[in-house]
Amino acid sequence: MTASHSQARTLSSRQIARAAGVLMLAYIASGVLGLVRASAISSAFGAGPRLDAFLAAQRVPETLFTLVAGGALGSAFIPVFTRFLAADDEDGAARLANAVITLLVAVATALAVVAALFAGPIMEYALMRGADPSTQALAAELMRIMLVTVVVFGVSGLSMGVLNAHQHFLAPALAPSLYNVGLIFGALVLAGPWGVHGLAWGAVIGSLLHFGIQIPVLVRLRFHYRPLFAPQLPAVREVLLLMGPRVLGLGVVQVNFWVNTSLASGMIAGSITALNFAFTLMFTVLGVLGQSVGTALFPTLSTLSAQGDWDSFRRTLADALRSVLFLSIPAGIGLAVVSHPVVALLFERDEWTSTDTAGTAWALAMFSVGLAGHAVLEILVRAFYALHDTWTPVKVGTIAMVLNVVLSLILIRVFGYPDSTDFAHGPFGGLALAMSLATAVESGTLWVLLRRRTGGLDDRRVLGGAGRTLVASGIMAGVVALFLSALPDLPALIQALGGMALGGAAFFGTALILRVEEAQALPRLVLRRVGR
Repeated sequence: MTASHSQARTLSSRQIARAAGVLMLAYIASGVLGLVRASAISSAFGAGPRLDAFLAAQRVPETLFTLVAGGALGSAFIPVFTRFLAADDEDGAARLANAVITLLVAVATALAVVAALFAGPIMEYALMRGADPSTQALAAELMRIMLVTVVVFGVSGLSMGVLNAHQHFLAPALAPSLYNVGLIFGALVLAGPWGVHGLAWGAVIGSLLHFGIQIPVLVRLRFHYRPLFAPQLPAVREVLLLMGPRVLGLGVVQVNFWVNTSLASGMIAGSITALNFAFTLMFTVLGVLGQSVGTALFPTLSTLSAQGDWDSFRRTLADALRSVLFLSIPAGIGLAVVSHPVVALLFERDEWTSTDTAGTAWALAMFSVGLAGHAVLEILVRAFYALHDTWTPVKVGTIAMVLNVVLSLILIRVFGYPDSTDFAHGPFGGLALAMSLATAVESGTLWVLLRRRTGGLDDRRVLGGAGRTLVASGIMAGVVALFLSALPDLPALIQALGGMALGGAAFFGTALILRVEEAQALPRLVLRRVGR
């Protein structure tokens, strides 16, 4: 593998914005395919026991991948790998990548085998404890099929870290789109003859495509994998030490998902599906607004931290936070207001009923109010990792996890658990709201701690802009709500697009009147482009 010093360069705020823009387009493409995937799956199965079983089964391989090679490995690997690149130590970078891949494949394979052996008890006593035995057995079968993806995603996840460290963002950002293609193929083609098992095999195909799209870029970088089992290498030990707290942090997040799935399994059939589809919709928007900026920002923050350039670190981080808040606050509030027509437009056909739509829209509204908290969390956590501080997010995340579980147990009862039979406003809405509230507390706590650590984040400018953005978003929500209530019989397409158009105009106009910097910058940017 070859790498020049320029490949470990830092990016200016404008370059980060440009890289984030490229990533945003990739995330939009992935998001669109994700919506097509969800639409195909919902049309084929509806919100019921079969899809509940698939989604519960998917939770196990997803958890294993996240812990072994997801954000944990990327966040720990990139700072160490970029240090080799910055020092023009190509051999050291190659040895690190080869050793980590080899170790990763070994660990992922072992965990997948153990999980397959205990698939039945996992479903019966943990994830699907409230479901009937036949649904539990189906979930165990589907889980065993999809455990193959743990190993494939492990290698693919590390490849994303290698490419991001070289400032190659497009192929890794497009990889999730290819995973969606595999699931779409499973829903449209394989589900016909094989039922929900075909959907599980579609997930396996998608994981292979997820890795495959990155291979051409790895080849151009002259990356050649050579098996190297060397956990004793100092760089590998450093990655593992950095990764350890992050694994615990992600494990805390996964506990939230497992608790939600377990509690929802004892609610009305389809509750797991409604909760998961609503989270997918919210997460699609989060990927476009928060993850794109965070992914583009992280290598630069890591390098600035290594160089000790704290003024640039603070300025870059504050710019990113302002941009993310300007986008995520109106997006979250707007998505909550138009949740029903959006869900109806995307999913309500064939096996998916109007009742399924109402329940999913209810959960989506509860998730969406926490979108800004999730987006800010994406930025703040990466800032701590760039400082080589992986323990602080873990400690705060653990507290947030406990808070989430407590709030979940309280709020599901507020919304009628266990007696409620109203799917349209089911108790699972309490699970979604609990996660939104806990994430907001987590983000706020990390903000305060990071502010103390860095000597300030230009708080007055960032929070002042966020406050004005919130006011503009409130006016936007009122305009859209009036539109929807005045014309309730319009088709879902007109309601969704009309609400978004009116809301966007109301928000942007109000933001200009309130002199929100990001709103004022957009017309100047357009005029500058036109004037060229």
